[in-house]
Amino acid sequence: MSRKPLYILLVLTAFTIILTAQDFIHGSKTFGNDNIEYTHYNNYKIFKESFFHLIADKDLYVRYPEEHWDLYKYSPTFALSFAPLAYLPDELGLFLWNWLNCLVVFFALWKLPFKSDKIKMMALGFILLELITSLQNAQSNALITGLIVFAFIFLERKQIALASLFVVLTVFIKLFGLVALALFLFYPGKLRAIAYTIGWTILLVLLPLIVVSPDQLFFLYQSWMDLLVNDHSASRGLSVSGWLYRWFDLEPSKNLIALFGIVLFCVPFFKYRYFQELRFKLLYLASILIWVVIFNHKAESPTYIIAATGVAIWFFSQEQKMENTVLLVLVFIFTILSPTDFFPRFLRDAYVGPYVLKAVPCILIWAKITYDLITYKNDDNIEQNLIFNTEDH
Repeated sequence: MSRKPLYILLVLTAFTIILTAQDFIHGSKTFGNDNIEYTHYNNYKIFKESFFHLIADKDLYVRYPEEHWDLYKYSPTFALSFAPLAYLPDELGLFLWNWLNCLVVFFALWKLPFKSDKIKMMALGFILLELITSLQNAQSNALITGLIVFAFIFLERKQIALASLFVVLTVFIKLFGLVALALFLFYPGKLRAIAYTIGWTILLVLLPLIVVSPDQLFFLYQSWMDLLVNDHSASRGLSVSGWLYRWFDLEPSKNLIALFGIVLFCVPFFKYRYFQELRFKLLYLASILIWVVIFNHKAESPTYIIAATGVAIWFFSQEQKMENTVLLVLVFIFTILSPTDFFPRFLRDAYVGPYVLKAVPCILIWAKITYDLITYKNDDNIEQNLIFNTEDH
């Protein structure tokens, strides 16, 4: 590794240490209307305790208010994957969990075919605050972001087995990772991709059999599906659904909104003649990363590391245009800065929250990406500046 990414990695590691320490310094907190106090790293506690619930043959998908707030909503396999961290002291385990999320995003972005290291640093700088937000909440969103980007990178390197593994891993964390399967449409070897995807899926579905019986595993998957179905109508989130309700007082079915989003997402596929062009594929990668957030009715502020990375890939992988720069500034102000202390609190309370302004710039950019894909034309002058390096940097 050259010195520049090594220095950045050291800085990000220092950030991770500081953010992890803050979670312990801040002590306990309450959530919602619950008067019970929990740790500031509540999400990590959910993940950690899910492993112990798994090996104790407990239902993963019911509340355990004596341990943490909120429900576990991930796969049994994800619970099993926490085995290496579950037995560690929280101080060390939380740091390693946050560091893993940080490292995966960093290496994924650094391996993307941006024109220079300077552009890569700008892209990392752009998403830094969103990354901090995700780490402060001990979320898995940064990990999902990096896995999707790495799937793209391995597809470019014709490593279909690894690409399919990374996509399937995202699905076993959060189901919206299924959207990333669209990446395989741009590459040869589709039958191999299907075979690998099925193989990895079967393996990961059955992996918890290491610690539970077949009957218990079947029960857990049934309980997980019941939770997701019942959870579907619980909120609108920082999403298209929330935007339509807050701005226009519209309450269309969330299934209808998702279907509309899927149709728009698929429309540019008729531009199949450009499937081999790197710029076109990068636009679709950006589209995927933003889509899985803005069409997720459960999207929260820490989820936006995924969308912010999509925005960074969209902007920094093409020639800068005035309209794109304006949209990027809107994302930086309303999506990235608005939830932080850099943004006046009275504006957050009066406008940003009530009008879901964190989501709106990303919705606009996704619409712009979709338009650009539909109207896409080859530009050799741009394309020749995007050369993918298959060697390690």
